[in-house]
Amino acid sequence: MASFNVVVADPDSGATYQLEAAEQDANRFIGKELGEEVDGTAVGLDGYTLELTGGSDDAGRPMRDDIAGPNLKEVLMREEGVGYRPDRPGERRRLTLRGRQVSESTSQINAKIVARGDESVESLLGLVEDEDEGDGEDE
Repeated sequence: MASFNVVVADPDSGATYQLEAAEQDANRFIGKELGEEVDGTAVGLDGYTLELTGGSDDAGRPMRDDIAGPNLKEVLMREEGVGYRPDRPGERRRLTLRGRQVSESTSQINAKIVARGDESVESLLGLVEDEDEGDGEDE
């Protein structure tokens, strides 16, 4: 079965959260492409909608939006972009990159929150301590 590390970015607060999607939850991501929206329930964010923005496979090869499908492809890179930073002007390099579709070869998925639910992200993930604890008065 597939298992993904999902890195969710919150554009409003600037925070990122590393979450795990395994088995049935991971199947919701299989076949989706970069730019598509996914229900946040797959990673424990009920009521939230996530947009897929990127990812990488187990070897660290990044996903590119301009490569169709989930397969690897060798691309001659000329300009700076995802997966390539030239050392000098005019430099070209052939790189092996992953396509824009999520598959079982994908190990990390990057996403951002595009629609919010009723509860905050911190409360859904259990990152906030209850305020009622410790408010008791000493006698």
